Amino acid sequence: MLTTLAVENYRSLRDLVLPLSRLTVVTGANGSGKSSLYKALRLLADAARDGAVAALAREGGLPSALWAGPETVGRGPVQGTRRTKPVGLRLGFSGDEFGYALDLGMPVPTQTAFHRDPEFKRECVWRGPVLRPAALLADRDGPVVRGREPSGAWGRESHRIGLTDSMLTAFADPRVSPEVLLVRERIRSWRFYDHFRTDADAPARQARVGTRSPVLDHDGADLAAALQTIQEVGDPAELAAAVDDAFPGSRIGVAAGEDGRFALRFHQHGLLRPLSAAELSDGTLRYLLWVAALLSPRPPELLVLNEPETSLHPDLLPPLAALIAAAAARTQVVVVTHALPLVRALEAVGDDTALLELEKEHGATVLAGQDLLDRPSWHWPKR
Repeated sequence: MLTTLAVENYRSLRDLVLPLSRLTVVTGANGSGKSSLYKALRLLADAARDGAVAALAREGGLPSALWAGPETVGRGPVQGTRRTKPVGLRLGFSGDEFGYALDLGMPVPTQTAFHRDPEFKRECVWRGPVLRPAALLADRDGPVVRGREPSGAWGRESHRIGLTDSMLTAFADPRVSPEVLLVRERIRSWRFYDHFRTDADAPARQARVGTRSPVLDHDGADLAAALQTIQEVGDPAELAAAVDDAFPGSRIGVAAGEDGRFALRFHQHGLLRPLSAAELSDGTLRYLLWVAALLSPRPPELLVLNEPETSLHPDLLPPLAALIAAAAARTQVVVVTHALPLVRALEAVGDDTALLELEKEHGATVLAGQDLLDRPSWHWPKR
């Protein structure tokens, strides 16, 4: 389980170190930095797939993603100052077993058309919750990576990788760095869900050929197949309870046609026939999508939900909170929300729930009520 998340110089997240729990609820006013925190987690996940550089390119490149304020935040008016420290975007996490951090910076000017591609300046994987020289397992400085041998000594050979490649992919060889491979695979299992579509042309409303789907697609296109998979290899009683809790007297079914297409059927008390996915309201369909996502028979290492309350009637928030709390018993969950009723419902049902409220201070995102002594212990690798 992750216990600490650290972000530096990413949009409004100038210097943020957050404690994480089994169920972490991130809330705050509009513009407080919730979306930036969600994107920072996704960027960390992209690094394990060698997609961090491309992800930053979609945001306009590293200069667009960097903290736009002064190097030092004070209480007076913002002054234009010259930077004295290397420009960099740093992301990292740690837990009881392993920690990982990356430092992305501007490239050294060369004769190339790709002059906006950020470079990995430092990357580290270590054992335990805090970065210490003795705990380092793999250390990357520019293009050079070295790994620690099982004996505890550093390997005699150093390895060179591309400056735009993460060592999580370019150095993850089980013969040389089994811990790096393990960290990479754990990050790759992280799962993100953000704003399911429920419009008339939404993928979840369409019948499609069904295959066993222990993990719901990010767009919900395989909703019927995912629900049928829960029925067959998951917990059908929990599925039935989640539907009945939100819609008393209702149940769901899945019709499989001769052409192999799966179609959702929603049986509601008082109706003479079941409703198809195309007939469901936006809120009902969205709730069923969350049911399929949260009751996955293959839980990830980390499940991150961005504003799951969107389009849901307030009466559906307590059942949703119960679903999220049940999922947190199987996997670590981070929920990003601005809906106070959902926050209160999650606090009521979660046994190990941490509430993190973000706010702005001189343009930078901070954790409300956190002093320097309250921050988890965290050390960035130095360039």
